[in-house]
Amino acid sequence: MAAVGATNVCLRKVDVATIYDMICNHHVTHMCGAPIVLKILANAPNIESLTHPVHILTAGSPPPTTVLSRAESIGFKVDHGYGMTETGGLVVSCAWKREWNQLPMSERARLKARQGMRTIGMTEVDVVDPESGVSVTRDGSSLGEIVLRGACIMLGYLKDPVGTTKCMDNKRGRFYTGDVGVMHSDGYLEIKDRSKDVIISGGENVSSVEVESILYSHPLVNEAAVVARPDEFWGETPCAFVSLKAESGQVTEKEIIEYSRERMPHYMAPKSVVFKDELPKTSTGKIQKFVLRDIAKSMGNGALKQVVH
Repeated sequence: MAAVGATNVCLRKVDVATIYDMICNHHVTHMCGAPIVLKILANAPNIESLTHPVHILTAGSPPPTTVLSRAESIGFKVDHGYGMTETGGLVVSCAWKREWNQLPMSERARLKARQGMRTIGMTEVDVVDPESGVSVTRDGSSLGEIVLRGACIMLGYLKDPVGTTKCMDNKRGRFYTGDVGVMHSDGYLEIKDRSKDVIISGGENVSSVEVESILYSHPLVNEAAVVARPDEFWGETPCAFVSLKAESGQVTEKEIIEYSRERMPHYMAPKSVVFKDELPKTSTGKIQKFVLRDIAKSMGNGALKQVVH
């Protein structure tokens, strides 16, 4: 943007009031932010519609559809992408189709929550079986590992041949991202989780992202993150960390669990809920799941053997 004469407005920290002030005072038209920043903006109390449209590019983790709907109702035009340091930036973008504008808001949000299609410079974006390297069925439900191939992919990690070997397939020229995803029939990629964040409960794979999306649909939930908690019976169970909106009333662990069980298979629903004033984040606003995993482990084994999946 600066290359074409735009003004960069910089923030020293993520603060919702400051962001809205900057948008108004500097007439900001384009901005970037992790999905958690989008959530903070969407859930801010007493926020009226923007006086002008603001395009916001988000990436880093899949944004919940409820957050996308709320953000767009305020006046944000959300662009969704996917990339990482190893790819030199965004390599997948959720290219918007004009006919989707006629769909209901909930359906538009569902489509926009997908990561999208490969950008210029990428030769391949696919979801494959991590063992065989064969592409999974493009049905929007068959899970596999996301692989990338193209001119902007790194050659390897500096002075780390072991790490390079683990993620690079030099024969095929593929970079294995460690992200779990699905491919839809229209060729759009959708991330389901980081492989390290997948919870294996009673032999079933639970996507923390899918559980978090349901939690974010609760009217009183401000932030949500789900990690594995050790369990003697199931091996692991989903443990939800939740912060509530400032104006919300009291919500109990039982209410959150019941709300989840009504909207997803019971084996996916959180078996324990931890309420916090604010979830730990990086300087860019991403929730630090490794901190939450340590807390969940310190809670000991779950004792909900009577819960039937």
